[in-house]
Amino acid sequence: MRIVLTGGGTGGHIYPALAVGKQALQDIPGTSLLYIGTTKGLESRIVPAANIPFEAVEITGFKRKLSLENVKTVLRFLKATSRSKELLRRFKPDVVVGTGGYVCGPVVYAAARLGIPTLIHEQNVIPGLTNQFLSRYAKTVAVSFEDSASHFTGKHVLFTGNPCATQVLQADRAAGYASLGIRPGGRIVLIFGGSRGARALNEAVVDMLPALGTLADVHFVFVTGESYYETIQQQLKSRAVPANLVVLPYLHNMAQVLAASSLVVSRSGASTLAELTALGIPSILIPSPNVTNNHQEHNARGLAVAGAAEMVLEKELSGERLLGDIRAIMTSPERLAAMKQAALTLGKPESASLIINELQRLAQQRQR
Repeated sequence: MRIVLTGGGTGGHIYPALAVGKQALQDIPGTSLLYIGTTKGLESRIVPAANIPFEAVEITGFKRKLSLENVKTVLRFLKATSRSKELLRRFKPDVVVGTGGYVCGPVVYAAARLGIPTLIHEQNVIPGLTNQFLSRYAKTVAVSFEDSASHFTGKHVLFTGNPCATQVLQADRAAGYASLGIRPGGRIVLIFGGSRGARALNEAVVDMLPALGTLADVHFVFVTGESYYETIQQQLKSRAVPANLVVLPYLHNMAQVLAASSLVVSRSGASTLAELTALGIPSILIPSPNVTNNHQEHNARGLAVAGAAEMVLEKELSGERLLGDIRAIMTSPERLAAMKQAALTLGKPESASLIINELQRLAQQRQR
């Protein structure tokens, strides 16, 4: 099968697309992949590092108010659509998969105009603008949350969960421990703010550093985000850094470290939540307030209501509050176990396989 993947801007769009691609390579012998993104998004680095062929188009998003820039965006969309058609004709895909972000617009639209079956995947409870627009052209809309279906009335909607859930289950837990220099079985609290990092979360962690040593049997792994790393390192020079803390700019083996973690403190992007529930990892979630439709709070609230997570709004976040929540969970084996079980009940580990099955159906339907 020949599959074009497209999705960009943030890891939340990129990693689901990569998960679908990896599952296709695993399940369908002879599969060929092409990823279409932009040169400015994270996909321009992440995708080639995953050894998947990458091509780029130029596109930007619309502003939410009338402006001259929106006129330029329309022109860029038309140019990107033309470029996408050129790439699609050259690659000759059986199907196209879009996972969100501006770049999906011209690629999925171009595929639909060429008669190539398309599937779009929505990671969040409340769909993004691009997927709402593309749903009128896609053959199938796959959703991570059942509640999302009502936003795509009249379309073929498939509840698949998030494909990142499937891939993370294959992670080598022992390799996660080894990469951190932590003995197997050690208790890890992993703290990260998404693919780009989160300033508010970083500040709270720095504030609670002096007290981390009081949880001496816990290893704290603090991932700052590459853009914040140097600033954090400068701040740490004037503080006593506890021996049970590891500070990193980025984790290239995130799945392995997740698999080894006892508790995760993070934003509540959909891909992260899919991985946490697949693995049954308790979490403390700090939704980003700077996202469309406040979708991260909707995502986090679902886990909190189910008992799989604690949700802390960013305006309520402090080092003292965060440390208190971590301590309350990590010192209660009963609570950890209950949160783990609740997380597992929300997981959908077969997600990527469900999407691959649908792609095969669409490709076969086209051949008839």
